[in-house]
Amino acid sequence: MAVHFKIDYVNANGEISNYYPDFIVKKSEKEVFIVETKGLEDLDVPLKMERLKQWCVDINKAQSAVKYDYIFVDEESFEKFKPKSFEELIRSFTKYRAGMMAASSS
Repeated sequence: MAVHFKIDYVNANGEISNYYPDFIVKKSEKEVFIVETKGLEDLDVPLKMERLKQWCVDINKAQSAVKYDYIFVDEESFEKFKPKSFEELIRSFTKYRAGMMAASSS
């Protein structure tokens, strides 16, 4: 919320809501990751992640200066895998990312 980055999406009740991602990580001058963290998943999580995925596809098609991607980090998997680096986090946490790589390269 501090950077005022939000994405609108249709929530589980069919209403338009705002989604404020937890973190924005600038991995390099040309690569930014949007990170969502959750302890428990509610009904809106898959809807938010689908919208975030589409946002990344759209922004990557509209410009090529910075590549945008996202990661969903759930508490249970984080405790299980205990990633030691951001690279490991990227490789290990792939839930909701099916098709993202193909979509971002087309």
